[in-house]
Amino acid sequence: MFCEQCEQTASGQGCHQWGACGKGPEVNAVQDLLIYCLRGLAPVALKAKELGISTHEADVFTCEAMFATMTNVNFNQKSFTKYIQKAIALREALKTQIAASNKSNTPPYKGGEGGDFPPISSYTPDFNESLAVQGQDTSLKLIEESRSNIDIFSLKLTVLYGVKGLASYNWHAQELGEEDDAVYHFCYEALAAIDRHDLTLDDWINLALEVGKYNLRTMELLDAGHTNTYGHPVPTVVPLNAKQGKAILVSGHDIKQLEAILHQTADKGINVYTHGELLPAHGYPKLKEKYPHLYGHYGTAWQNQTKDFAKFPGAIVLTTNCLMPPHEVYEEKLFTMGPVGYPGLNYLPESTPDFTPVIEKALALPGFTEDEPPRSVMTGFARNAVLNVAGEVVEAVKRGDIRHFFLVGGCDGAKPGRTYYTEFVEKVPEDCVVLTLACGKFRFFDQNLGKIGEIPRLMDVGQCNDAYSAIQIALGLAQAFNVGVNELPLSMIISWYEQKAIAVLLTLLYLGIKDIRLGPTLPAFITPNVFKFLSDKYNLQAIRTPDEDLAACLGG
Repeated sequence: MFCEQCEQTASGQGCHQWGACGKGPEVNAVQDLLIYCLRGLAPVALKAKELGISTHEADVFTCEAMFATMTNVNFNQKSFTKYIQKAIALREALKTQIAASNKSNTPPYKGGEGGDFPPISSYTPDFNESLAVQGQDTSLKLIEESRSNIDIFSLKLTVLYGVKGLASYNWHAQELGEEDDAVYHFCYEALAAIDRHDLTLDDWINLALEVGKYNLRTMELLDAGHTNTYGHPVPTVVPLNAKQGKAILVSGHDIKQLEAILHQTADKGINVYTHGELLPAHGYPKLKEKYPHLYGHYGTAWQNQTKDFAKFPGAIVLTTNCLMPPHEVYEEKLFTMGPVGYPGLNYLPESTPDFTPVIEKALALPGFTEDEPPRSVMTGFARNAVLNVAGEVVEAVKRGDIRHFFLVGGCDGAKPGRTYYTEFVEKVPEDCVVLTLACGKFRFFDQNLGKIGEIPRLMDVGQCNDAYSAIQIALGLAQAFNVGVNELPLSMIISWYEQKAIAVLLTLLYLGIKDIRLGPTLPAFITPNVFKFLSDKYNLQAIRTPDEDLAACLGG
């Protein structure tokens, strides 16, 4: 087993026997085989696009399939067998259309050796033999080919993992009707590049920054999908206390599927709670106004789900990542969908499922038998909400009421060391404001930091899918202050866990943002030479201690 795509890898060096996420070596190998097949599909899809042949089915499929290989998404080997079969079928169907194209004298694929496509585009696994063994072979092949330059291998992995994150954002965006063919085209170019041997170290650095460029466009599409459909988020008080009644818990990131559940549970006498990254859904006015049974939020971050799910007295739906291997005590009431899966769990097919089994399970379970004491948090401080008061913010800074802004956000995880973020926020001086997003906020989201005038000192920008909103806030404040982003009294303290965070980091670097502090550990797939380059050019650095980093950020 070779896997180092997340922050939680064994000893910070990679998982080589069993995944820290709970993924077994056979599942890991079949995931690698799927990626290998997608790398073979990519040149064919690029050629089809060149000839004007529709590749939309393959485009969407490729994003979903890459999404499924991300950390804590899908542990079901049978799912990946189906993905591999479909990747091969789509590839061969496009080849047939290319051959039948009436456009003659078209040049062959650039990387072709003795044919229109590279050998990888003709590879078909033997489905009568172990796919895990074949997947291990493809993984070892990539490693062996990369031994001559470990820094290029590091950047290949950075590009691959970043594209996985980009693909997941793009999959959500297309669900909401927002697509850009340039994004799909780039995904194929990046996948095809993995097999190229003519690219220099500088070429790979530039390609990694291109991942950031296209991820920015993808997050823009996703932001448009959310705001055009549900309105711009507004500051909203969200109950954390349960109330009496039947209940459904919805976890993951997928707001469209949350709305589908709300629509199908209307007038059923069921309260719907969000979990994990769906907390910011409460800030969308069109959801809250239309569905009053979207009641509150239950539990905290994804890595606490085994405890949260066991205690929840209703049905649970996991829409997207992150899924942990479930405990027997709650697996019968847990449902997955889309790219998410685990052997033996209830799976809801179709792009917008019939949630009747979930509703029936919720009605059969006891639900909450009494109201809990009131508790609440606020969410909904997205770009419109913050930038609408940009003038007040600028004046507060000029008066000296606000000294500094901290963006403390990113992925949460179970690995020790993440208490840094709680301690950091607790120690932020009272004349400073904390912006946060993604599940990293659950380390401190319920703290009452008070206000500076009418400006809250802790503002939840949204989920990791809302990183575009946080970027626009930074760019908007820079415009309001008439300075560059790197001249703002703003420090970014980022926690990472999986591949979406890598995509966002590459976007920040593409935008030229400097002085980012990253933790709790640095990616195992980044070699010392690559990190030195990033440190020299962008002053990207590892977190130290809260006291040291606060002093450095505040000039103390």
